[in-house]
Amino acid sequence: MQDSDSSRRFMAHLMTYGFWLVLLAGMTVYFGGVLDKKHNPNQHLATQSNQAGEVVLKRNAYGHYVAPGLINNTPVVFMLDTGATSISIPKAVADRMHLNPRGSSQVSTANGSITVHNVRLDSVSLGSITLNDMRAHINPYMEGETVLLGMSFMQHLEMIQKGDTLRLKL
Repeated sequence: MQDSDSSRRFMAHLMTYGFWLVLLAGMTVYFGGVLDKKHNPNQHLATQSNQAGEVVLKRNAYGHYVAPGLINNTPVVFMLDTGATSISIPKAVADRMHLNPRGSSQVSTANGSITVHNVRLDSVSLGSITLNDMRAHINPYMEGETVLLGMSFMQHLEMIQKGDTLRLKL
């Protein structure tokens, strides 16, 4: 009799633990998606059908415009930065893309002057906008995976900001 009671208790505990494990996994997946969307509301930019040469971005919860794009046909995540003179690529991202620097230069940042490595990019795409032979630099001090999309790209576009929306046109 005791064996069947302990078996039932064991199964009840196992079912309870299993329930909580499934619930926690489900919540992790759900809230992970919520946080991703909060950081990058433009995640599906590449699959949206926009007019050729026009992109509409929504500002994220932190006030930035973040969107997926391509550098030399390699997927990256951009943060639009009108305060950056050129496209700034973290060294870790540049290494994965096998970018070859061509010299160095000094740039001024909010944290002072730093040395970066110059590079030319065959193509840079944001949604339906693609520009070729773009000036950029590899920043060895930049952390993370996000590429700053600076004015070497943005200067070729018309920018119209209204509320939390930014419209970019070639």
